[in-house]
Amino acid sequence: MKLHNYFRSSASFRVRIALALKGMAYDYVPVHIARGDHKLPAFTDMAVEGLVPLLELDDGTRLTQSMAIIEYLDEVQPAPALLPGGALARARVRALSQIVSCEIHPINNLRVLKYLVRELKVEEEAKNTWYRHWVRIGLEAFERQLAQQPASTYCCGETPTMADCCLVPQIFNGQRFNTDFSGLPRTMAAFEACMALPAFQQAQPSACPDAEA
Repeated sequence: MKLHNYFRSSASFRVRIALALKGMAYDYVPVHIARGDHKLPAFTDMAVEGLVPLLELDDGTRLTQSMAIIEYLDEVQPAPALLPGGALARARVRALSQIVSCEIHPINNLRVLKYLVRELKVEEEAKNTWYRHWVRIGLEAFERQLAQQPASTYCCGETPTMADCCLVPQIFNGQRFNTDFSGLPRTMAAFEACMALPAFQQAQPSACPDAEA
């Protein structure tokens, strides 16, 4: 398999975590989206959406959208499971995952931030305030959801799930923008527990071949 991705892309980071947790080998293919490489024909000819990540299977089949890729990986290699057994437990994991992937990330990804600056002429600090505001609002909702569940090491239980794959990259990106993480005890405890695991350490941006100093 080949994973076309960018080291700082949180969606790419999610998939790298999932692959690492499952011990699935892949070739790392960098696509520098900050430089605009995702808009070049070499990439858009493969990825009609022009977005990372893109997972290219051994037979040439190409999959896009991080959440779809993670669920695909969980179906073709069920262990270790990133979605738990039982419809209710799976729904809870998906809900947490979607707080990040559907509520926080879409209004704070790189193309949105660039549009704010380039097209709407938003000042740098105002852009950063925008970012921090929506990340904080989303993580507060994430924390409230965790508070309704039994105590656990990770987001949902004693093994990492798709929710953890989504949470960790969002915290990483939030740290870059000096987001306030105070008052989120369950959320940050899950993050710290994840970062103690080799799979999360191996998938983090600084461990990527295209990581910048």
